Amino acid sequence: MSVVLALLAALFAAFTSILAKIGIEKVNSNLATAVRTVVVVIMAFIMVVITGEIEAIVSISIKSLIFLILSGLTTGLSWLCFFRAIQIGDVSKVVPIDKASVVLTILLSFILLHEPATLPVVSGGIVISIGTFVLMERQKKYTDKKRINTKSYLFLAILSAIFATFTNILAKVGMEVVDSNVATFIRTVVIILFAWGIVFFQGTIKELKEISKKSYLFLLLSGAATGLSWLCYFGALAIGNVSVVNPIDKFSVVITMILSFIILKEKPTKRTITGAFLITIGTGLLIL
Repeated sequence: MSVVLALLAALFAAFTSILAKIGIEKVNSNLATAVRTVVVVIMAFIMVVITGEIEAIVSISIKSLIFLILSGLTTGLSWLCFFRAIQIGDVSKVVPIDKASVVLTILLSFILLHEPATLPVVSGGIVISIGTFVLMERQKKYTDKKRINTKSYLFLAILSAIFATFTNILAKVGMEVVDSNVATFIRTVVIILFAWGIVFFQGTIKELKEISKKSYLFLLLSGAATGLSWLCYFGALAIGNVSVVNPIDKFSVVITMILSFIILKEKPTKRTITGAFLITIGTGLLIL
């Protein structure tokens, strides 16, 4: 069941990236993140109500609460870096770098969570890692301005991956005795406070009225896709191992690239095709 949920999370995560890319075309990336989070927190709360876990919110232990809050903060930081990166760079290049967190996540799950380092997990993680690095195309013959822009979104994508790694580990610890939907809701509340705090601090809230109806539509759809992805992902994380669930979720890289070629008209290369093929094989090994 955890594998199915992880694959569904990957599918919704792919749509998140594509929809967000369209939605933030002329919108401040931090403001866009804040708008999207409103939808996510509403969806998370509805799931808590549907599952009848509202009372569980007030009975969470201090330890679980601390780890879930920290997980929410690292998610917020990861989002800010990621959505700024896809605003100034190609989705098909940014997403693979962001998903490189799979390597560090697997290592930390073995070291900190003491999860079993089985052959399928290790081999699948290695193949996915190779595929991810293949996707990181070398940048050549750029003007100084283009080179600076490239370095900026690459740096942001790497930061996003680092924060995403700690999100997974912290969330797993915080969810040990907490319902996954309740945990998702708590994390999302932290993220929405964090995201809107950034917006107020930067003074970009006045730009809300300048966002077009089209951008609002795609940002809200992106938020809905994120909500569905999270509900599936953290549901999978609650019943499965981080070292398996996280890499399978990263199959969203392949789906995202396919969608970016079809919808965003980004051009595929031999490297992107090879990388996608390797990630697919690695995901298959993890499902075995």
